[in-house]
Amino acid sequence: MWLFPWKKKRKKMVDAASYISIKETTEEAEIEKMVAKLEEIFYSSSREIVILCIGSDRSTGDSLGPLVGKILKEKNSPYPVYGTLKEPVHALNIKKVLKKIHQNHQDPFIFGIDACLGDERQIGYILIREGSFIPGNAVNRILPSVGDYHLKAIVNSLDPLSPVHSLNSTRLYTVLKLAEIIAEILSRVAANDVTSKRKKEKTKVP
Repeated sequence: MWLFPWKKKRKKMVDAASYISIKETTEEAEIEKMVAKLEEIFYSSSREIVILCIGSDRSTGDSLGPLVGKILKEKNSPYPVYGTLKEPVHALNIKKVLKKIHQNHQDPFIFGIDACLGDERQIGYILIREGSFIPGNAVNRILPSVGDYHLKAIVNSLDPLSPVHSLNSTRLYTVLKLAEIIAEILSRVAANDVTSKRKKEKTKVP
């Protein structure tokens, strides 16, 4: 969970292919836009993709990551997934989990997922950023930076006096809807990745 400062000029916030705003009816074209962006990112790397979903099942606002991880596991994601409702990755175990990831996967490409607090006008935004992020910023936790790329979803507005209250007062409906959309996007990317690799295998000369 971290903060996301509002930018008055939204064009400078992210490039058009790097974010979508979740509404009651999210258009298919919006989802495919982000699928294409992630395909561009994932397919350009020869490293193993690992999905790291950060958050806690003990806080509604911070449960986005574990919910995404749970859904991806249920969809049998071909990408290794760390962080679910059953086994969440949070402040108390993130260092241990990162060590485990590097032990199990050689030079992994870690794609982090976490919830975010921002301006009220931003609630429902899903954004992709290059580079690592520091989970726990919103509640002043000092944690290691993680990820080669990361996705953040703004689940609620920030109460600067009590970020924890912002997390705990977040609507579960909002978090679940965001988690379902994110999991659907990642599932499509994974499915297209598998299909592409199969086609390449078939076209190889024996």
